[in-house]
Amino acid sequence: MTVVLNHTIVPAADHRAAADFFAGIMGLERLEPQGASGHFEPVRVNDSLTLEFMAVEDAQPHHLAFDVDAAEFDAILARIRERGVVFGSSPREPGNGRTDHPLCERGFFFSDESGNLYEVMSA
Repeated sequence: MTVVLNHTIVPAADHRAAADFFAGIMGLERLEPQGASGHFEPVRVNDSLTLEFMAVEDAQPHHLAFDVDAAEFDAILARIRERGVVFGSSPREPGNGRTDHPLCERGFFFSDESGNLYEVMSA
């Protein structure tokens, strides 16, 4: 049997705002709220993975890393710059505005208001 991650919970102070921010930057589809009371704000990452943003008190930030092709990388970076989102080539220097990632040809990190750290990498 192949194991495929179906979804994961992303904690956020404001789950709607966090889902909108992430989907907007990454160019991904927002889905209808899920859960018994609509407490999950899902974003479809691909055919087999959905991120479910959920509001929690004292949200502990997560780190999520994504591989993208060169064209998608350029589009994501353009949206980052258009929106004035701080980004950098290292989690230790998240605001250096560089894309010279230590593990791949190009990459960068950015965070949402809850401190979730997103990493975008491309060959």
